[in-house]
This record gives sequence, C-alpha cells and structure tokens, in this order.
Amino acid sequence: MIILYYGDGKGKTTASLGIALRAVGHGMKVSVIQFMKARPTGEYFAQEFIDGLSIRQFGRDVFVDEPIKDDFELAQKALEFARDEIQKRDVVILDEVNIALSKGLLKKDEVLGLLDSVPDGKHVVLTGRNPPDYLIKKADLVTEMREVKHPYRKGVSAVKGIDW
Repeated sequence: MIILYYGDGKGKTTASLGIALRAVGHGMKVSVIQFMKARPTGEYFAQEFIDGLSIRQFGRDVFVDEPIKDDFELAQKALEFARDEIQKRDVVILDEVNIALSKGLLKKDEVLGLLDSVPDGKHVVLTGRNPPDYLIKKADLVTEMREVKHPYRKGVSAVKGIDW
C-alpha cells in the first residue's frame, strides 16, 4: 500500500511515525528516510530503544529555500537508500519527499519508478506539503492535514517532544 500524508497542518510526520510504531509492535521492520532533515528529533533518538526501527536523515540542518548542490546530492543519496530499504523492510517512510519534489531535488520518473518497484506486501508512506497530483493519484490512501488552529500563530515556539 502507498500512503500519502500532506497538507499545511501539523501531523504528517507524526502520523507516519504512528504507522511505524504500530508496525514494529507487530514485528515488522520499518525504515524512516527523512529527506531535507538533519536535526536530531525525538524519533531519531527513540530508534535506539525500538527494535526494528531505523531512521536515516539526508539533509542539511537549515531550511532550504533555494537548493544548493549539496541538497541535490543528499536527495539522490536518500532515494538510493530508499531503493535498497524497500527490498529489505516491511514499511518505508519517505518523510518530506513531497518537499524534495517541489524543490526540484528529485524527478517525477525517479519517484514513480521507486514506487513501482515496491514488492507485494510492502508499504510506503510519503509525507510533506504540496505533493504533485501524480502522487495523489498513485497513492492508495491519501490524507490531507489542514490547520485549524496552531500555537505558532500566537508566537509559541516548537515544543520539544511534541513538535520535534
């Protein structure tokens, strides 16, 4: 199954991590591949305590507005890593892959080719804002996260353990 979580609201990565937790609870092997992230997050540290969960980050520790050469190289490394993980793991989460696509770090054919290579019985979760229409069409399950209210609007910073 291909699952897509997208939208402007909070919860895309969090929802994918919920799937990861459920899957490892059933003895499945899960790989989380984080595109465009290099910040140590709670889930990154938690993998040490959760058998069957692997998290790899492929990004710089900055918000990417205008990509540089390193961003393209890191996105390609993440994609190559994902190709291998899809063959070995039960669930592969491509966190922020939609952003990598929207920034031009990945090409449509590369991502669709990866999704076409998913063996029967394996699952892939895609996250990030602004997915292209072809991913919405390709996915089996699509959920849009929509912001209704958020403490950021009142100047509250990201909360350790909740937001990261």
